[in-house]
Amino acid sequence: MLVSRASRAALSTACAALLLATSGCGSDKPEQATTTTQVRLYGTDGNMQNSYADELKDRADLLNGMKGTIPLTPLPESFKDRLRTVDPKLRDYLYSAESYDAVVISALAAQLAGATQPTEIAKQIVGVTTGGQRCEDAATCLQLARAGRDIEYRGVSLNRAGFTDAGEPATASYATLHFDDQKINDGKTEFVGAGDESAASTKAPPPGKKQRGSKPDKSAGAPLVLGGLLPKTGDLALAYPPMAAGVALALRDIDAAGGVLGEPVKWIDGDDGTDPKVAKATVASHISAGVQVIIGAAASGISRAVLPDVVAANRILFSPSNTDAGLTTVDDKGLYFRTAPPDGLQGRALADVILRDGPHKIAIVARKDSYGEGLQENVRAELERAGMGADRVKLLSYDVPEGEQPLDFSAGAKEIKEYGADAVLVIGFGESAKVITALADAGVQLRH
Repeated sequence: MLVSRASRAALSTACAALLLATSGCGSDKPEQATTTTQVRLYGTDGNMQNSYADELKDRADLLNGMKGTIPLTPLPESFKDRLRTVDPKLRDYLYSAESYDAVVISALAAQLAGATQPTEIAKQIVGVTTGGQRCEDAATCLQLARAGRDIEYRGVSLNRAGFTDAGEPATASYATLHFDDQKINDGKTEFVGAGDESAASTKAPPPGKKQRGSKPDKSAGAPLVLGGLLPKTGDLALAYPPMAAGVALALRDIDAAGGVLGEPVKWIDGDDGTDPKVAKATVASHISAGVQVIIGAAASGISRAVLPDVVAANRILFSPSNTDAGLTTVDDKGLYFRTAPPDGLQGRALADVILRDGPHKIAIVARKDSYGEGLQENVRAELERAGMGADRVKLLSYDVPEGEQPLDFSAGAKEIKEYGADAVLVIGFGESAKVITALADAGVQLRH
């Protein structure tokens, strides 16, 4: 959008029009009119939550007017209230429901398998979400599973359809969020569905095994041991509180309902650090400790890095937040699952949000990893399908800094300014705040 910088407070409507047309009005000397392109900011996932404003510190006002999408189901207030009993300071809910469901599904699969052996649990996970008797809470579902009944779990995030054969949601819900006054304005949030219910698996799982009595069944390998691989530190640390709260609430509900195979579920905490080295060390520790199901990692790139280690040890990796579409076909020997939908679905939702504003030139900035570049390509393809040619879409990426080294995006910001983009999509985690401040420092006028 073009906006004149010349003051028009004292001009009539006709005189203002003349100023734009002839660069002069009510003056003996013609005045040069200057125009500046205002740029709309868009984001997704890791930068569309309240805690992201903390990353910009005293420059958080730069976020005002930014909008974007995240995978998010409309969460019942009762679920949010229960999450806050775990963490009273909780401000965001991103992937809290997906974390909750990942833990509950793992527990139900172990109960139906009648064993804690990971390969046996894995055979039940998809079937837990498809084709059986529908149940919507951990207690009811566990009761049915103890009786060996085939169940169809419908939880907080998984409420429309079950898993595909690849072990991921067949459908998804996305929220369009808006930043106002340095925080997400819930009053503007909109939800849109995506995916196809017919894509859910129709394969029958192995018959469920009835639990013998209410006492712990040591022959079944109880207790079930889950290990965390969540971002307590690193670029995705801002997403940790809601994910941790979702896990803790699920464990509380499962144990209150009698546990799995007659015993409470054992949880071993662990950090993925949003860093392959940290995550690999955590995975090795979990394997040594006898963890059967690893909940994580948070970032798709981290899951890709540790998956070979997990598979080699015949353990399960179950992520609440991986969205890299390429993980659908990864060689996982049937041991990788996720409750977050793949970015092939999100790309459409995000492109639609951007196109509603009628941009002329779009710059898409992504962190250089499988998640960032994967979603960048998905959005680009959707924009092209809508008629935005290569001359109107510019792709940029940045290397993720190691350790405490700050991200320097000054050259990229200058390139975007010279390109004349009127829309910038930022795909990244906490570190992407430096992209936004670099744009402002380069003189890019962000639209608020």
